[in-house]
Amino acid sequence: MSEPLIAVEALHKVFRQGFFMRRVTAVKGVSFEVGRGDIFGFLGPNGAGKTTTIKMLTGLIRPTAGRARLFGQEVTNPRARARLGFLPENPYVYPYLTPTEFVELCARLSGMSAGAARDRTRTVLAQLGIAYAADRPVRRLSKGMLQRTGLAAALVADPELLILDEPMSGLDPVGRKEVRDLIVDERKGGRTIFFSTHILNDVETLCDRVSILRRGEVVVSGRLTELLKREVRRTDITLKGASSECLERLSRAGHSVRALGEHVVIEIEGSAKVPDALRLALECGADVTEVLPRHETLEELFVREAIDEGQRSDPPPQ
Repeated sequence: MSEPLIAVEALHKVFRQGFFMRRVTAVKGVSFEVGRGDIFGFLGPNGAGKTTTIKMLTGLIRPTAGRARLFGQEVTNPRARARLGFLPENPYVYPYLTPTEFVELCARLSGMSAGAARDRTRTVLAQLGIAYAADRPVRRLSKGMLQRTGLAAALVADPELLILDEPMSGLDPVGRKEVRDLIVDERKGGRTIFFSTHILNDVETLCDRVSILRRGEVVVSGRLTELLKREVRRTDITLKGASSECLERLSRAGHSVRALGEHVVIEIEGSAKVPDALRLALECGADVTEVLPRHETLEELFVREAIDEGQRSDPPPQ
């Protein structure tokens, strides 16, 4: 088995805060690995320690204990960080620069020649859909456009590994889709992507593996196909033209029935009773328009594992 691109072992981070230098533990023994070519989702509620872990991974802060390696080397090694593209949660772009100037600056700082930096900057700005605003001062750009500029800076040096902290932040639905497509395309091009987000649908669509943090600790980690229970949790049968007598028969048989406009939905726990419900519905002359088995979603796993009992009344992140 090839060596993982990211290897984190028992990472801890303790901050000192306030006049009395009170100890605040942000990360407690976090461990995980990211393999070459993976799309890895790093999840957790606000304050779980995601951004602190990412800052240790990129060498922006030092861990209190534990070890983090990129490409088999310590994160402090410049050769490892040269192969990394990073988008912070709130990218700072000098407000008097244009996207072209800022991304070219990042390319030059990565060691590219002036000509190569200019050509590559044009390519990534077009790829991210902001070529039309490439010469506007950044202070005149929207939050979404600023996010795209930061993503262009992360991509400009053609890195092997992308670490993205909330890459969908500030983007409209079209922008989110474009970034999702970009992540898939970058993986097809041989890149490995590590990203944190609160948009669980994107993670379920994109990621091979995930780790979920709660209060600085990993509570779930592994392949999504193994973590999500694949057995049918509930089956919804949608009917049209069901008479009141039909609904009464279904209710007497113990099935949960609810109206949905001109349709009726029968909700069945699991799948064992589906044949009986279908037989009854067809005997009554109702039209069966849909039979939909429902499996566990990432949102359900997240709420169950990542949110403490005291927080259960809060809505889950979207």
